[in-house]
Amino acid sequence: MGRGRASLRIPHVGWIMGIYSTIVRPLAFRLDPENAHIVAIRTGAKLTPIAYALRPFFAVSDPRLAATIAGIGFPNPVGLAAGFDKSGEAIETLAALGFGSVEIGSVSIDPSGGNPYPRLFRLPEDRAIVVHYGLPNLGAHAVATRIGGLKLPVPLGVNLVKTNRGIGARPESADEIIAEYVDAAHLLAPHADYLMLNLSCPNTEDGRDFFADQAHLDACLSAFANVTWRLPIFLKVSPLGGIPTIERVLMAAAPHDFIKGFMFNLPPGKPAGLRTPEKVWHDMPGAVSGPPAAPLLDQCLRECYRRMDRNRYALFASGGISTADDAYTKIRAGASLVQLLTALIYEGPGVARRITRELVRLIERDGLKSIADAVGADMR
Repeated sequence: MGRGRASLRIPHVGWIMGIYSTIVRPLAFRLDPENAHIVAIRTGAKLTPIAYALRPFFAVSDPRLAATIAGIGFPNPVGLAAGFDKSGEAIETLAALGFGSVEIGSVSIDPSGGNPYPRLFRLPEDRAIVVHYGLPNLGAHAVATRIGGLKLPVPLGVNLVKTNRGIGARPESADEIIAEYVDAAHLLAPHADYLMLNLSCPNTEDGRDFFADQAHLDACLSAFANVTWRLPIFLKVSPLGGIPTIERVLMAAAPHDFIKGFMFNLPPGKPAGLRTPEKVWHDMPGAVSGPPAAPLLDQCLRECYRRMDRNRYALFASGGISTADDAYTKIRAGASLVQLLTALIYEGPGVARRITRELVRLIERDGLKSIADAVGADMR
């Protein structure tokens, strides 16, 4: 990573975003959403040989954006969320697009085909998508082979989840489910900078409520306490249940020093206030990702920040981040790091650079020395 503001003098990539919005996105939106996603990942994979050369055109290198969280150096706080590159097929290209981190997954111990088709939908009026993928991925063994030995310019997170074996699969015991997380972690931890345990998937029948049981959550974290390796672990939890759920998660994490923070998952179902008429989305299964998810996730972010040990934990935030103001609002509400996914679909590959450039302007406007000084500023 360069120092100072050298990369800010690189020619603006607004023309890339212009081409994307006027040519690429209209063409992509003619495709079925999942087919468009597949094309994007395959294109990213093909660009891997030139990924190193792409990064100077997208990355904003400014020390005021850097932060150290759980001993990990993030060049900026804007990361790519899990769900875009599920099996780590295009990591190097995605890492070249100016993100401060890339999180892949969710990855399960065994391969999974996910939910039946169709399982991805667009809501252009809301600049949102409806996701019902059901965690398709190639499995931890294949992903570990892919990411082994990668040298990335940004931290790599791996999001772990229980295998979705589909409707009609035999019920699994609590011990079996927890063992899946631990076994996947053993395979993937050597190749990651941090792990995100996805403890609440809104798009699988058996992934929503298992960890709502306090005994299951305690047992899972105790199982991770017994492993010999140590890697920062973050918990991705349900946004449902309000303050009691947040306090329950904090209580479960308290005895385990390897838990370094939290993130809130998408809620199942459709939020109130969608601009898209109900007749369009009524029969779409899945959770809404994008701006409509922001109100609930922002509320959870603030309530968790109020209650957590801020010297010990850090928060990731997501939900409707497409501008620097969106990211900055979440940071000032308590997030140390933010993640986006839907904005990449609507705004294109220059979105991380645009947001990070504007974050520099915002911290200058507020007279702050670094983005870290903005974390929780509105909560004091």
